[in-house]
Amino acid sequence: MAAYYYLVSSLPELRSDGEMPLSYQEFLDLCVSTVSEDKYRLLKDLTLSSTDGPLVKEWNRVYGSLTKELNYQRSMKLGKSYPAPANKDFMTAQVVSSALAAKDPLEAEKIMLDYEFQQLDELVGLHMFDDHVLFGYAMKLKLLERQGCFDHDKGSSEFRQLLSEVQQRVYNL
Repeated sequence: MAAYYYLVSSLPELRSDGEMPLSYQEFLDLCVSTVSEDKYRLLKDLTLSSTDGPLVKEWNRVYGSLTKELNYQRSMKLGKSYPAPANKDFMTAQVVSSALAAKDPLEAEKIMLDYEFQQLDELVGLHMFDDHVLFGYAMKLKLLERQGCFDHDKGSSEFRQLLSEVQQRVYNL
């Protein structure tokens, strides 16, 4: 457990509005000599929808609830039927509503990311140098990794290209 003190305290801070200070592979490289083989395997196989590992089951409930609420509100907005989430959480519904009202998809993703980071912080709670902190950190890295896939300029370029194609089809009618 003493090695956890060094590992956790040496990890760079993760912020929802910041860059990834290290890759997930670099994080795993730091963990390989510190955590047990079982924990390392769980970290290596970790995804945002994983269910195994310390803190992960609780995170899965939060992430699943957020995903269901997002699907529900998107469907309602499109006039399609979708089953309402069984355990509706007011805060989750508010965050999703704010995200769907955002001016662009990137801003919506940032709203969701802020909320996800808050939820992970609440799940980690007062844990300091244990598996909960390590797995919470890993989940935040996974979220930032996902966020890094979004490129505003590339998205705008793709949108303009698709819009141009649609306009050409309309003009050819």
